[in-house]
Amino acid sequence: MNRFVLPDESVLRAREALVLDHFRDEVAQDWDATLSTFPHPHYELVAQMKVHDGDADVRAYYDDTRVAFPDQRHEIIAFRHSVDAVIVEFWLLGTHLGPLGKIPATGGEHRTRMNAFFVFDENEHLVTERVYFDQLTILRQLVAGVDKRRPSGLLKLARIVRGALSMAGGTPDPRLAETTPPDFVK
Repeated sequence: MNRFVLPDESVLRAREALVLDHFRDEVAQDWDATLSTFPHPHYELVAQMKVHDGDADVRAYYDDTRVAFPDQRHEIIAFRHSVDAVIVEFWLLGTHLGPLGKIPATGGEHRTRMNAFFVFDENEHLVTERVYFDQLTILRQLVAGVDKRRPSGLLKLARIVRGALSMAGGTPDPRLAETTPPDFVK
């Protein structure tokens, strides 16, 4: 793939249609349809340095995030094409009504600006959704509504902080941490 030449318009339109279907099916929580956009489902969450690979792992990720944010949805801001990817800038929105890992539900809402790279292989198969976002932006919005003047609010805030700290750190997935610089000589 020549990094200086965009594919034909028909290829870009087909990619765009697939990515828009993917977004629509995620909001509808139609996991079978969403996963069918990949030959092998593969998500990379750069902020967490986590990879969800394969049908079962990606379904578990979907289930966990929709328990936490049952109304999760997107507002697309911009759509861009590159040689091997569709790049989508969007708002992710949701109400925190269930546990997010070890972070208890806050009832708070978030609206977080994100980027996702939908990467295609040489056969035009979607092989990766790589998402970039700021976790602290989400957490800050979720705790904003906790009443810090009441003992119950302080207790909830302590549980949220403890849950967030327990999820922090860990070993980054080597597929995200061990990168190779591109060869610019070609």
